Amino acid sequence: MEFDQQGNLLRHWGGQVDGAPYQWPLSNHGLWVDQKGFIWIGANHNSDSHILKFTKDGKFIKAWGKKGSGPGEFDTPHGLALDSQGRLFVADRSNSRIQIFDQDGKFIAEWKQFGRPSGIFIDGNDTLYVADHQSNAKINPGIKRGIYIGSARDGTVRAFIPGLGADAESTSVGEGVAADAAGSVYMSETGGMTVRKFLRK
Repeated sequence: MEFDQQGNLLRHWGGQVDGAPYQWPLSNHGLWVDQKGFIWIGANHNSDSHILKFTKDGKFIKAWGKKGSGPGEFDTPHGLALDSQGRLFVADRSNSRIQIFDQDGKFIAEWKQFGRPSGIFIDGNDTLYVADHQSNAKINPGIKRGIYIGSARDGTVRAFIPGLGADAESTSVGEGVAADAAGSVYMSETGGMTVRKFLRK
């Protein structure tokens, strides 16, 4: 669904999308609108997982991927973002990695140093923010829950905001993450139905 700045519904689309190999409704976990207006969606459909690309008018362009753990395969693609080079970053959550693609869906790389990503955001300086709210001793062992901050250019992790709480198994970390021009980080916490703001020192 598309809304104007006052919250009025402008349009929506669904059902069978012309030219698309999938029928809506889908379980859509990630969405990104790039500077040219293209709409990117990370979706799960029955036992499948894939990336969809549309024009700003909702016309289907292409789709790629399937459920799995290999390059170009997904298991719950849960967040999307594009960097300054136009590369698509996919938070492939259940595979505990970020996958990177070009505009045509060609696989470039996978990164596992940012935890088990649910939310992902890239700012205008190519700073990458990743929210991990699932890692623990059983799921992605050895990795801490929290918000990872690093470079979308080379994958370097530069900072980490740990989950709130004394117990690593019950830390409070959100699924969504964003940052403003001042460097403040915002986290949407689904379990607590809360938005938290972290100020840059």
